[in-house]
Parts: sequence; structure tokens; C-alpha cells
Amino acid sequence: MHRNNLREKLIKYASTYASEIEDKAKMLAFLDANKDCFERSCEIGHFTGSCWIENSDGTKFLLTLHKKIGLWLQLGGHADGDSDLVRVALREAHEESGLKSIKLLSADIFDISLHRYVATCDKTSGHYHYDIRFLLKAEDDEIHISGESSDLKWFDEPPLNDPKLGTDVVRMFEKWKQWQKA
Repeated sequence: MHRNNLREKLIKYASTYASEIEDKAKMLAFLDANKDCFERSCEIGHFTGSCWIENSDGTKFLLTLHKKIGLWLQLGGHADGDSDLVRVALREAHEESGLKSIKLLSADIFDISLHRYVATCDKTSGHYHYDIRFLLKAEDDEIHISGESSDLKWFDEPPLNDPKLGTDVVRMFEKWKQWQKA
């Protein structure tokens, strides 16, 4: 995916969530203003590729308890120069879950989020993640925790009473349920 493909996908992406409408405008401006927007070296921020993964029978979804952030989140990570964020999301899904076979359910953007990554003990300065998320399906359900996770688990509902629940998970769960009905 070249930056023009990402621009086209973002322009096409329609959301009724106010936060996403605002984030979309900021992402398009950031994409146009920063040639190095897919590189970690872009100190103000960079694009990341993430995914919502459903299990093989479509009844559960996968979340990771992120080791650095301490929240239950979707899987994903840095583009590291790769402007094909679908490929990034698939790579991160394999690396972080240990799933052997994962397929893309739609090449369209599933969800977006612009969020601040706060500096941590790893000496990373605070910056923004322009996160583009895609919908994936595991073809087998055997998962393995990677070094980036404290835990990895299939859920049938978001753990609403868990204070470690990431802020976007409920929105993605609602979208996923709507997508399944369509």
C-alpha cells in the first residue's frame, strides 16, 4: 500500500463516531505533511497497523494485555517503513499471537485511532500513533503469548469491569457485531 492507497482508504472510510471523524482529518493532514510518516524516526508520530481478529468460528475476538502499556488492546504495531498497513497488521498479528493462519476479511479500514504514546522506561519520547486497523480471521485458534504481552486471550464480550480495558475496544466490538450482521 503506497501512501496514495492509504489516502484513498482514509477518504473512503466513513464513521459515525465523532472521535474517528476528527482523527481521520488529522491523519490525512499528517500523511500529506510528513514524508517519513511510516518510520519510527518521525519523532512527532507515525502510522501503525493493527487488527481486530476473530476466531475460526467467528464467536470470539483476540486481545493482548500489552506489557508496556498494561491495557487489553487489539494486536498491532509499528510500520517500520512499510506503507502497506494491511501487511503490517498481518505481520503483527502473526508475531504477537503465534497464530499460524490468519486471513484478511476486508481490505477496507475497520477502525482508526489517533492516540498519544507516552514516554516509558525504554527511552522513547512521547509521540502519536496514527493507528489504522483491519479486520482479520484466525483459521486456527491456538495462540501463543509473545514477549510483547503479559497475557493473550479470546473474548466473547469486552471485559467491561476490567480497569485495564483499552478505550477503543468497546467501539471495535460494536463495529464487529454490526459487521457480522451485514
